[in-house]
Amino acid sequence: MTSLQDAFALARDDNGLAVVATLRADQTIQASLINAGPLPHPATDEQVLGFVTYGRVKLANLRARPQIAVTFRRGWHWATVEGTAELAGPDDPQPWLGTGDTLPRLLRDIFTAAGGTHDDWDAYDRTMREQRRTAVLVTPTRIYGNS
Repeated sequence: MTSLQDAFALARDDNGLAVVATLRADQTIQASLINAGPLPHPATDEQVLGFVTYGRVKLANLRARPQIAVTFRRGWHWATVEGTAELAGPDDPQPWLGTGDTLPRLLRDIFTAAGGTHDDWDAYDRTMREQRRTAVLVTPTRIYGNS
């Protein structure tokens, strides 16, 4: 069995680049490219997979159907994390999100968990706020691959 850390390790050197798949209302798959990384859930401390998005289709799918699959790869080695997505953002309030700097800190934590760095965190926070970015936290239910 592959672990969350093992899955992410495949894409660690590529800033956690992964393909995410969500389920449309017509039961077809919508896929896109994201950067994701493992981190502790802010409320439970359990390991989750996080990414940041503002994609209308992805968010609409996840609000209605939180099932999600995220696939990392390096060469011919791959690992998929299946799970349930929890959204946290300006349009997706969570009781544990609170007010103030909790969301900006979470968005930063997700960005750095995926291997990102930034020279101007104030500019990063401003962009996240202006674009109404949302944190997606995936609680794994199944992790598998060929490594």
